[in-house]
Amino acid sequence: MSRLTQVFSNLPKAQKAFIPFITAGDSGLDNTYDLMQTLVDNGADVIELGVPFSDPMADGPVIAKSHERAVADGVSLHDVLDLVKKFRQNNDTTAIVLMGYLNPIEVFGYQAFADAASESGVDGVLVVDMPPEEAHDLKQCLDGVDIDFIFLVAPTTTNDRLASLANIASGFVYFVSLKGVTGAGHLDIDSVNANLARIRQYIDLPVGVGFGIKDAATAKAVSVSADAVIVGSSLVSFIEQYATDRDKMLASVGALSAEISAAIK
Repeated sequence: MSRLTQVFSNLPKAQKAFIPFITAGDSGLDNTYDLMQTLVDNGADVIELGVPFSDPMADGPVIAKSHERAVADGVSLHDVLDLVKKFRQNNDTTAIVLMGYLNPIEVFGYQAFADAASESGVDGVLVVDMPPEEAHDLKQCLDGVDIDFIFLVAPTTTNDRLASLANIASGFVYFVSLKGVTGAGHLDIDSVNANLARIRQYIDLPVGVGFGIKDAATAKAVSVSADAVIVGSSLVSFIEQYATDRDKMLASVGALSAEISAAIK
């Protein structure tokens, strides 16, 4: 059983998983490590680590800027894997998902990446710009080292595509609750609920909901139907705002994480 599967299996009845997102290396790798510890201390069940990329086309301004800052500091996929390995020295229960773009993985090499990710303690991989039709080779490599392959599902995803994803996705699926990029728009809870019901007709995996969840109230509303709540831009905003004040950064990220975790648990 994968660590991600254990996370969802071990949740008490009616409680939902809290999945915060931060970009690895934004404000420095040491700060990212401390932020990961802070997230765990304040209720994170899974941490999504963004792998810095020079053209984060699926991300809104807040997260795109976090990629830019980390890229400017020279943070690489190798650095991100080293960070996960460091985290695993003191934490063997919180699941880690790498979320990023295909190019760095292609440069690394599929099998070499899968082996290195497994050795580091990565549990899942979400490649934003890899459609399932092109994912066979990478999936084989990830399956060989028991790393889950996570996919995005949008309101516009067809039923045929959902049926196809059911054969390749593992761990959980990430429902993009809004059209557009991360951090945009306002949630329509009724639409989210309807889409989750539709997804579950085809995919027998936990469903996490992200994009547009900014606070505890939104998280609580989404958690009624979702299996996990994913929060990114609101947390990344604090990292940008307090980039030169580590204590305020950790306190702000910790406080919002604690509020969201309490609301869904």
